[in-house]
Amino acid sequence: MNMLASINGLLTHIKEVELDTIKLSQESMLILGEFIEKNAIELDENTARALQYQDIISQQLSATIDAIESVQKSINIFEAAYRSDEKVASDSLDKLQNKLSNALSLAQSKREAFSGNVHSDEDSIEFF
Repeated sequence: MNMLASINGLLTHIKEVELDTIKLSQESMLILGEFIEKNAIELDENTARALQYQDIISQQLSATIDAIESVQKSINIFEAAYRSDEKVASDSLDKLQNKLSNALSLAQSKREAFSGNVHSDEDSIEFF
């Protein structure tokens, strides 16, 4: 299931980028908050709302991270079940191959036995 492994890898990458973005956003908010406090700046309503958008963005990214983790969990469960089923199928095919080989070998030996064998005495043919 190489395709699912690739998708899972891409989802992991996206999740890491989103976590980095959340961290940068939080650091940015801390720096801005310290600047505003240090300089005793009073924010108007629009500026305060703009700063709140950083928190909303982080919340949205966290929600997509949760969704990604849910999809990854489903992929991992599917892959485990597939590997298990694939192993069962492979084992079954191996058993079938052995049985078919044994059946062929037995059939060939019976054919040889039933077709008669010429012994050193050329006039005698052995039948079963």
